[in-house]
Amino acid sequence: MTDSDHRQTRWAQTLLWLVPALWTVNYIVARKAPGVIGPHLLALGRWAVAGCVLLAMAGPELWRERVAVLRVWWQYLILGALGMLVCGAWVYQGARSTEAINIALIYAASPVLIGLGAAWWLGESVGLRQKLGVALALAGVFNVVVKGQWAQLAKVQFVPGDLWIVAATVAWAGYALLQKLWPSSLSATARLAAICMGGVVVLLPFAAWEATQPGLTQWGLPALWLVLGAAIVPGLGAYWIYGWAQKVLGASRVAVALYLGPLYGGLTAWWVLGEAPGWHHLVGAALILPGVFLVTSGAARSARGGELVVNRVVE
Repeated sequence: MTDSDHRQTRWAQTLLWLVPALWTVNYIVARKAPGVIGPHLLALGRWAVAGCVLLAMAGPELWRERVAVLRVWWQYLILGALGMLVCGAWVYQGARSTEAINIALIYAASPVLIGLGAAWWLGESVGLRQKLGVALALAGVFNVVVKGQWAQLAKVQFVPGDLWIVAATVAWAGYALLQKLWPSSLSATARLAAICMGGVVVLLPFAAWEATQPGLTQWGLPALWLVLGAAIVPGLGAYWIYGWAQKVLGASRVAVALYLGPLYGGLTAWWVLGEAPGWHHLVGAALILPGVFLVTSGAARSARGGELVVNRVVE
């Protein structure tokens, strides 16, 4: 493993901690969107803006690789449908009728699905150290979302919005795993730009229909700010870091960062909404943060065993 590989691994491990923090902005957007902008219009605007920025950055590379991109155009439509339609518009739709505790509980299963898929489908190795980290992180997530009262797990009531979130959870696992299954010669920026284009194509007919429905969207600055906020922070920032870090660390190790979502969400609620964290957040942090460290710190050790050879081919 070269010095460059070591540096990439360290940067990926560091930046990975930012991903769930950036995604918390999406929770704020989702809560403020009802009555301001429809879910599919919001997702379309988010990824159209992000796509334009990415195209400006990666346009020359995409033009050089246009033959290779067009050869697998269907892959970008599928990734766009999973990552931008289901994990975008359907999350906004689900947030209209389900509670935060339900969303957090359901999304907690996403890293588990990715880890299982990476081990069974992609052949990624998961050692005892990583398994312990996953167990600690999962326990911390549950402690946060049930506010330290584990008996509440039996009281969770599923509503229609939960089904949208379940679909988004499964879709995110598919989105993460398919990027590893379908190697690409594109850089992380160019690949995300191509996926954005696929997502915009898939979202267009749904957004066009939604624009004709009365009461869903109030055209104006509030809707524009929601679109821009969702596009720049959780869109460009979180998705780019996630895609790049996955190339360096592997799907299962990057997925564990999603365990930080409920913890970061609680901190964001404190900062934005004035809701002070409780002991259950502190206990959750004591479990989640070491769990993430155990999983991500094993990447360099696994790399020496050959796992990152696959990732170098992807790059």
